[in-house]
Parts: sequence; C-alpha cells; structure tokens
Amino acid sequence: MAADKQPGLLDALGEIIQSAIRGDPEAALLWVSKSQRHLAEVLGERGFAVSYKLVGRLLRRLGFSLQANRKTREGSNHPDRDAQFEHINQRINEFQAAGQPVISVDTKKKELVGDFKNGGRELRPQGDPEPVRVHDFKIPELGKVAPYGIYDIAANTGWINLGIDHDTAAFAVESIRRWWQALGQGRYPDASRLLITADCGGSNGARVRLWKRELQTLANETGMAITVAHHPPGTSKWNRIEHRLFAFITQNWRGKPLLTHQVIIQLIGATTTRTGLAVQCQLDENSYPKAIKISDAEMAEINITFDLFHGDWNYTISPKKSEI
Repeated sequence: MAADKQPGLLDALGEIIQSAIRGDPEAALLWVSKSQRHLAEVLGERGFAVSYKLVGRLLRRLGFSLQANRKTREGSNHPDRDAQFEHINQRINEFQAAGQPVISVDTKKKELVGDFKNGGRELRPQGDPEPVRVHDFKIPELGKVAPYGIYDIAANTGWINLGIDHDTAAFAVESIRRWWQALGQGRYPDASRLLITADCGGSNGARVRLWKRELQTLANETGMAITVAHHPPGTSKWNRIEHRLFAFITQNWRGKPLLTHQVIIQLIGATTTRTGLAVQCQLDENSYPKAIKISDAEMAEINITFDLFHGDWNYTISPKKSEI
C-alpha cells in the first residue's frame, strides 16, 4: 500500500486532521471537516505523493469518514474557535518537539457508588442479569466519585485521580500533582515546561481564580513553567482526553455496577486499547472545600504571562524564584 511505501504518511495525516476531528467521542466512527483535496494538498506540501482518493482510503484506515462541511451542535460558536484549535495544536507540536510534557485534563462525569444500573451490556450466562437497584438514590456511606483525568498525549497513557469530595480547582491541580509525582517526573526528568490543554469551564476553567493560584503553587514546587491552553466555549467534547481516555473507560465498564471504590479503580485500571493505551487510577480521600475566594491581592501575586492571542484562554504561570 502507498502508506507503507512512504514512511510517516499516516502519522502526517493524523497530525493534520487533529484540529478538524468531529463526531461523538464515544462512537467508533469519527469524521473530519477538511476536504480530501485540501488534505492531499497539505500532504503534498510536506513532500508526500498522494491523491485525494488515497487520502480517503487512509482516513478510513485511521477510523474516520469524510463528510461535507456542515454546521453541528457544538454549543456556542465563538468566532475565534477554529483559530484557537490551530493555536492549541501548534503549542502541542512545539512542546513535543522539545521533549516537554503535554497533558489533556478534565473531570469525568460524577458516578454513584453502589449496586446501581450502569448503561450498556456485558456478557453473562443467559437469564442471569446483574441485579441492581430500581432507584438511583445515593447511598450515604458510599456517595459519589469524581474521576479527574490526566491524559499524556505523547505517551498515550492515562491517570485518574478518583476523588470522593467536591470537584474544585484545588482537586484538579492536586490530580495533576499526583500524576507528576507518580509518572510525569520519571518520564520527563529534564522537563522545564508543562503544557496543559483544558476545557474553558468547570474546576479547571479559564476564569477560575483558584485554578490559577493552585497552578502557581505547583509551578513553585516543580520548578516548571506551566502553560495552559483552554478549548473555546462549547467545545469541551473535542478535548483529547474525551476521545482518547474517557470514552474507553466508559466502554470498558459498561453494564458493570460500580459497587465500591476498589471496583471502580480496578475497572479503570483494566482499560486498554489496540493502540496501547494504559491507565492507572488512585483513590483521593482528601477534602476539597467549595467557595474558596481568591482576592485581587492574591491574584496580583501570581507570576502569569498572558499570550498575545486570546490571553484569556492562553497563558503561562512561571515559578516564583523566591519560593522555589
């Protein structure tokens, strides 16, 4: 096949379409909004000999279908949405080329712990379905869990910090801290910078003051400058962690009641894919109080640099030398 005769062709195509991926993150079929002719042209500029028909075959090989450009329901359509997608991909390429870590982060949907129905099916002996509760009322002694995920894009590995308290910015940054201590610093011993791609809202939202203050603490502790690139409003499902980690966790535990914390940890840890995804999970029993207020004075102390392009979405928090 042509792809086998041109080393790097499939990887180049996959890189080009990253900013144009559409579809349900949990579906087996995805599609791209760029035309086959446009993709062939860009590949040609990179030195590959391809036709638009070959691009179509390669897309199918990568698990994509090509459909005409059309409006889709992605929430609000910010005028700089596509430019921000391109900006994020440029930053990812820049950091990876320099050997610096890049992670995609988010909180997965909170889940009830106990013998509750979980969507989907699993293979069991005929006539022997798993018995579960009729009503989904929280069991006080078990409560809910908030799985905060970190997806290492280059390594294709996931880390889940399984919280049992509130999903706050302090919890989000503690999850990143635990990933760094358990996996990141060993994988990137010479790292001086960290790139985080995150949603625009939630506990790691662009406007959350506590998120920035906690990142300053983490930067001070690690000595790394932490760059954050937020996805535009209304596009959270296109965050890489949704497609490459959370979707597979959901598929892996479908039809299985999340009986205990240990069961959830085991199910998450057993998540794998044909492309080599590996996932680790750890229980976080800390408390994370809500409604912590960060004053203007505290914000002024944060060593933050805003990018020229959409500084509200793109910024870097550097270590404070006096506190390292």
